[in-house]
Amino acid sequence: MKRRLLDYIAHVESVLAGESSLESDEAARTDLILQIQFFQHERLIHLLVTLLFALLFVGTTLFFTVCPTLPIFLLDMLFLILLVPYIRHYYILENGTQRLYRLQDNLWKRILEERKKATP
Repeated sequence: MKRRLLDYIAHVESVLAGESSLESDEAARTDLILQIQFFQHERLIHLLVTLLFALLFVGTTLFFTVCPTLPIFLLDMLFLILLVPYIRHYYILENGTQRLYRLQDNLWKRILEERKKATP
């Protein structure tokens, strides 16, 4: 997902950097909005999974303080080991989606400027 997000950001930045017509900018903006929706959905799912693992980690940590046994400690460490990559992945998704929002704003500004130039 990280590679797909970064590739799409690079694509949108190349569209913004190049010469284009009003029609191609509007098509790019429509595609960008659709892709943002996909990434928002992915972000929501990963937020829920990250929260689940965080709650499981906190729960097993609290249980370990009450009943300190090796299996509970190992389970707690397993949740911690799984939680770290989930947090990292969610961080990448969040920042990438926020970057897409800014690119969409820039594309929209460019469309508005082209429309002003086109109207007499």
